[in-house]
Amino acid sequence: MIRSADGRIGVVWSGLLLAAVLVLPWFKGGALGASALAEGLGGRAWLLPLVAVALAFGALFLLLRDWRIHPAGAALVGAGLVWLILQGFGIGLRGPALPAITALFPAAGAGQPGFGWGAWVAGIALIGALAEVLAARGFCRGERFGALAVVAIVTLLTLFVFFPILKLMSSAFVAPDGTLSAAPFLARITAPDLWSIRCLNGAGRCGVVINSVVLGVLSAGIATALGLALALLVARTDFRMKRLLRAISILPIITPPFVVGVAIIVLFGRTGLVTVEVADWFGMRPTRWVYGLPGILIAQVLAFAPVTFLVILSGLEAINPTLEEASATLGARPVATFRTVTWPLLRPALAAAFLLAFIESLSDFGNPIVLGGSYDVLSTKIFFAVVGAQYDLGQAATLSVLLLALTVAAFWVQTRWLGRASYVTVTGKSDAGLVAPVPPIIRWAAVAAVLPFVAVTVAVYAIVLIGGVVKDIARLEMTPTFGHLWTAFSFEINGRGLQLFGSAWDSMITTLWVSALSAPLTMGVGILTAWLIARQDFAGKRTFEFGTLLSFAIPGTVVGVSYIAAFNVPPIDITGTLWILVICFVFRNMAVGMRAGVAALAQIDRSMEEASQTMGAGGGRVLRDVVLPLIRPAIFTALVYAFVTAMTAVSAVVFLVSARHNMATAYIMGRVENGEYALAIAYSTVLMLVMVACVALMNLAVGRARLGRRTAVTGAA
Repeated sequence: MIRSADGRIGVVWSGLLLAAVLVLPWFKGGALGASALAEGLGGRAWLLPLVAVALAFGALFLLLRDWRIHPAGAALVGAGLVWLILQGFGIGLRGPALPAITALFPAAGAGQPGFGWGAWVAGIALIGALAEVLAARGFCRGERFGALAVVAIVTLLTLFVFFPILKLMSSAFVAPDGTLSAAPFLARITAPDLWSIRCLNGAGRCGVVINSVVLGVLSAGIATALGLALALLVARTDFRMKRLLRAISILPIITPPFVVGVAIIVLFGRTGLVTVEVADWFGMRPTRWVYGLPGILIAQVLAFAPVTFLVILSGLEAINPTLEEASATLGARPVATFRTVTWPLLRPALAAAFLLAFIESLSDFGNPIVLGGSYDVLSTKIFFAVVGAQYDLGQAATLSVLLLALTVAAFWVQTRWLGRASYVTVTGKSDAGLVAPVPPIIRWAAVAAVLPFVAVTVAVYAIVLIGGVVKDIARLEMTPTFGHLWTAFSFEINGRGLQLFGSAWDSMITTLWVSALSAPLTMGVGILTAWLIARQDFAGKRTFEFGTLLSFAIPGTVVGVSYIAAFNVPPIDITGTLWILVICFVFRNMAVGMRAGVAALAQIDRSMEEASQTMGAGGGRVLRDVVLPLIRPAIFTALVYAFVTAMTAVSAVVFLVSARHNMATAYIMGRVENGEYALAIAYSTVLMLVMVACVALMNLAVGRARLGRRTAVTGAA
């Protein structure tokens, strides 16, 4: 009999493991009863060791007082996990080792189907048992919930972040005959169409890598400069358009891809509204100048400048004003104060803004596909390598490795530029100094830069609002009509209930399902990770934090291709399902919830959690009853970001959608490719309104954190 209270959790893990190998279908599509035991006796003998591990684990649990601290418990759990991985990713898969495997297990020659419920439940049970073993040996200071959370998140990151990237990199070294070789990778990576610089001397086009770097540097540089101008006007001047600037900063977050590109075509295309008017004024012949680098650059600057504005604004507002006041007191002029005090302290925010815009530019797919013309970039080349008739996964993998290398290089350059200098200005001392005004010359330069940006942004979103409810805004046919909306979202109510006939309903419903499923999962994983980083102590904590941030640093295009490489074949063949979209969003966006949670927890004293632990509450209960109610703003931030990103993402999901599970962004891309701009704009407008309504509902559901402070009226009473 088990006397240890801590050992009773073994009932759950032992029961799940036995059910997984004795009852549940082990392979995908199998019937109930086609368990590991049945499959093993039927010819797949490599499954029988897992059955033996499950039976031995159950016996060990019944015989020992506490199986967690016995060496046999750790040995069985480790052996079970190792064999589960080996039989899933080795035995039954075709490759160089197939003849040797077939000699041992003849049934392996037929290949192995994907994991079914039995394999997944067995993995969960073994991971849970491993967390119990580690906690019993002092991991996470013996906190069982914390140990389980760390082990579970590390497993998920390994499976859905590191494994796809490693699988993608290995695909770049696969020869046409299926063998591993460096020759194909070297041939692809040294191709002239990647590195050509002939455009610099006017002798031809530049290579794809050069185009991507040039576009990224220009887009990030201009967007960062505009973001700085916007932040200075909002934080350091009495500029009258502050509310408009803050409103503009929100628009890119809820704007579907392709919309800005389509609006730019309507405005500046060969028959665009602005192009035709300018051509009439100056007697010029309209050209297709907007297709290529100029058009992509305009679209990306409009999309990224508001984001860089938010990053730089937070850094500008965090600067201690007493430093600038001291500079002015010592006789420095405003320009000198800005140059010697304000500008150096803004370096981290500027570097972060530039890096964010550069990475977004590299992974941007929507604008280059709409406005690129003959200007090829890595994201579009990767797309056509996978989706095109050639389906060259090796070429896509090679280009993805280059894209990832550019991202890592950008991180390295940012680190080198910042150096090891300290930028701390907020301390325990008073910061009640006067904020230094922006020098007049910088103010007027900021105004001169911001006004054209605001004008173009307003024009773009006017096209978005009007274009979906007129006949054809591109040809100036401004007759009001709801025909485009009806084409996309027509319906009928009859005796059979509500019947949906519009062509966009399927993609809209799928998008809402994927977003509704991924948003709370993303928030949960992100907040749980933040709690582990901020409140738990365990070995490898820094490596754990770096791994959670890596998924956010990988460009979306690379994520999409890596998921195809990893999950298009057994044992985890989930390509084409709804779940691969949900999983992609969860681990792509979890870092945002994590950073928001870490920032919120940094402002909460640990004493309240320690009081709860003193009363006997475990880690899970402390998190649920104490921590979560205090960090509702962080929960809301993670929920909104995850939901909106799932509704508008394209660079990753464009590789993962299927005919059965299509997303709104993929539908809009199809309409744009067919020249149906009005229908694309109408759908995008509806999508933006749906997002605004859903965000409002999430605000009501999450609510606000109530910290027990008395209001002014209560205090007076």
